[in-house]
Amino acid sequence: MQAVEVQLRALMLAGLSGDAASYRALLGVAAARLRLYYARRIGADHMALEDLVQETLMAVHTRRVTYDRSRPFTAWLHAIARYKLIDYMRSHHMHSGVSLDDAGGLEGPDELNAATARLDIDRLLETVPAQTRELIQAVKVDGRSIEEVSAASGLSESAVKVAMHRGLKALASRIKRSE
Repeated sequence: MQAVEVQLRALMLAGLSGDAASYRALLGVAAARLRLYYARRIGADHMALEDLVQETLMAVHTRRVTYDRSRPFTAWLHAIARYKLIDYMRSHHMHSGVSLDDAGGLEGPDELNAATARLDIDRLLETVPAQTRELIQAVKVDGRSIEEVSAASGLSESAVKVAMHRGLKALASRIKRSE
């Protein structure tokens, strides 16, 4: 793990455990890194830079309970920053000359792409009914067999396959509409 990931993750975990000083330190370090991240994309002198930093820190604060302690903190922070930047750029009809996926100092270990993809998958799966989501998650994400999932859910193997097919078809349709 990179030193930044180790430091930020430790501060986040301490903050989640009630250590206010660690949480303040986390927000301070994160703010500095976010300024660099946003400056590379919209310019260091841009008036919206501090607004983006503050919006991202507020999102970190309000969503801190959703942070999965088993995953890299920097990937979680990067995903939030990326979505804030996308929202900002859409609302101001801007185009970036730098890839939005280029973490530019926010990234953690090699798990960044996997963690970001996982957050995207989780957001997408939230759009289907709970039972369908659980079936897709178990088979397609967790790698369990149809037989295992059928036995655990109490559904027939055919019912599992049909529910998954319908759910995946709905997800594909959502993705196609958003392109």
